[in-house]
Amino acid sequence: MYSSLIGKIEKAKRYAEEPGRVTISDLKAAFRGEHDTHSVSFRRGEWLCSCEFFTGHGTCSHSMALQRILDGMLPIGSVVSP
Repeated sequence: MYSSLIGKIEKAKRYAEEPGRVTISDLKAAFRGEHDTHSVSFRRGEWLCSCEFFTGHGTCSHSMALQRILDGMLPIGSVVSP
């Protein structure tokens, strides 16, 4: 019983060292900014953020930070390079 769980833990560790195995298609996160907590989501290749700046510009520091954190895990073309 425990030997199979140990094997799964070891496999999970190997997988975690290879983030390129993961492609994120949908994501929703609470992002604690300097002034407020914002809802940031990635859906169907599009970023959304509840902050006022995103509404006017289509990008913001919150969505760009998540793009950097998730680098290599997002579908090609979904990362906006400022």
